[in-house]
Amino acid sequence: MQRTHTSQRGATLLETLIGVIIIGIVGFSLFRAFTTLIDVFGTIKIKNAATNLANEQMEVIKNMSYSVIGTMGGIPSGVIAPSQGFLRDGFQLLMQTTVRNIDDPFDGTLGGTPNDTAPADYKLVELSVSCTTCLASSTVTITGRVAPKSLESASTNGALFVQAIDANGAFVPNATVHVVNNQINPTINVTDVTNTNGVLQLVDVPPSFQSYQITVSKSGYSSSQTYSTSTGNPNPTAPHSTVAAQSVTQTTFAIDRVGQINFSSLNATCNTVDNTSVQISGSKLIGTAPNVLKFNQSYVFPAGGTLSVPSLEWDTYSVTASNAGYDLAGSIPTLPLNLNPGVTQGVKLIFQPKSSAAILATILDNATRLPLANATVALSQGVNPVTTLTTGRGFLGQTSWAGGSGQANFGNNTFYESQDGNIADGSPAGEAKLKLLATSTYATAGVLISSTFDTGSASNFYNFTFNPISQPPDIGANSVRFQLASATTSTPLTWNFLGPDGTASSYYDAVNSNINAAHNGDRYLKYKIYLQTASTTFTPSVSDIAATFASDCVPPGQVLFQGLPQNQTYTLTVDRAGYQTQVQNITLDATFKEILILMSP
Repeated sequence: MQRTHTSQRGATLLETLIGVIIIGIVGFSLFRAFTTLIDVFGTIKIKNAATNLANEQMEVIKNMSYSVIGTMGGIPSGVIAPSQGFLRDGFQLLMQTTVRNIDDPFDGTLGGTPNDTAPADYKLVELSVSCTTCLASSTVTITGRVAPKSLESASTNGALFVQAIDANGAFVPNATVHVVNNQINPTINVTDVTNTNGVLQLVDVPPSFQSYQITVSKSGYSSSQTYSTSTGNPNPTAPHSTVAAQSVTQTTFAIDRVGQINFSSLNATCNTVDNTSVQISGSKLIGTAPNVLKFNQSYVFPAGGTLSVPSLEWDTYSVTASNAGYDLAGSIPTLPLNLNPGVTQGVKLIFQPKSSAAILATILDNATRLPLANATVALSQGVNPVTTLTTGRGFLGQTSWAGGSGQANFGNNTFYESQDGNIADGSPAGEAKLKLLATSTYATAGVLISSTFDTGSASNFYNFTFNPISQPPDIGANSVRFQLASATTSTPLTWNFLGPDGTASSYYDAVNSNINAAHNGDRYLKYKIYLQTASTTFTPSVSDIAATFASDCVPPGQVLFQGLPQNQTYTLTVDRAGYQTQVQNITLDATFKEILILMSP
């Protein structure tokens, strides 16, 4: 009997414990629901206060005299503060006011057909209210139109249209446009954003000669602006804008995603070279006669030999050594560097200790502008030879597939390894495209695998390019794509073809040209072409492919001649198999001189 009594008491305690847990769970759930309900009611209360304030202020504005409806320093100019604080229902609210003149096309537009000489047909008012002290709050925005009571009269003002485009000429919506004019009274200070067509239209703008300062920017993008005439820039390429009466001034500014260059300062054996100093300059100008560069900065490499230059605009960048103790022996990849929008590019700068005067010769293929490896560069003075150097390997590529399939290792540059039967490899010669199955009917897709390229040693790979970039629009998106495979031996167990993110699910195309670092350290490389079309009446095509790489820290296509007497005349003779010999005379009138030699087949 005692045992039975103990068992019953144990069961009672367990049931009690389970009951407590259940009550706790239910209580916590009820508490969470209660707090969530409080948050919802709080958000509703904030929105109600913001909505009531916006409606109240809109009614106030509509009852103002039409001529004073505008923001202080804005276009149109008026008596309304662009930003105001209010206390409503215990909330600190901030109201942003924007007023714009609207040129309605119903009676023509300024500068259009017909020409509307009174383009300010009505005013569009936008009020945005937000809570500045609330933890979670959304913005309430209302808009309204305000029209004049009387008929329009011909305006003595003009219009300023600002357009933002990217590097490819596409519209940039929601770009911030800042317009300032301190030369008129009242002064103008306007900040607004472009519409879906990348345009901000300011109508009924007071006339003024070269005094509208315009800056266009966007988060994560480069900026573009107008410039004043100054001693350092007497002839700006984009002077401040002029607005004339009854005319439209339209200006276009190009902005795009910023990129970054990560520089490494090394010697020929890949050891770090600290405290080297360089001058980094772009090619874009903000002034001429004399030329004024938009980007031109000096840098000193810190300990560790790495230097990152962020927020760079797409441009062509050059580097010169400004440290008297070193010569720039070349770079990987070869400079100048074309930096595309939004790209992070790594660059190795190879330095050697300075020894008297020096000549850096860069040898490039004239058509592709890629560095040429195995070019023999002989330096002589008159009939007396000085020295002969050979450029490092620079690029591998292919321009014809007319030889057909069956070549495992790359030797004959017209052959490849295999295809799926849907690629026309020699019609015409020098071009790969989809196979013509019937009259005006192409295969929908095809794949071709190249032979195995041998770089000669463990290599770092940089860029993969192909031509033509422009394809028929009818074939659709992703019509030409590539993947790369690499290995340490020419016959690995498996060739793993990868895209720019290092996986088999991505592809190299016209946008992605940087080879993923997963291939670095390998010696052998293959590529796979993927062609496809959305319309079997049209086919994509490939005429050239190329991949740049460097072996260790030997600059591709570059040689440095050092220890030369200055103010002497030298002759460079460049030979390479398959190319015409190039001869160039050089007067060494400085301690360092760069020579570019283009080779043609």
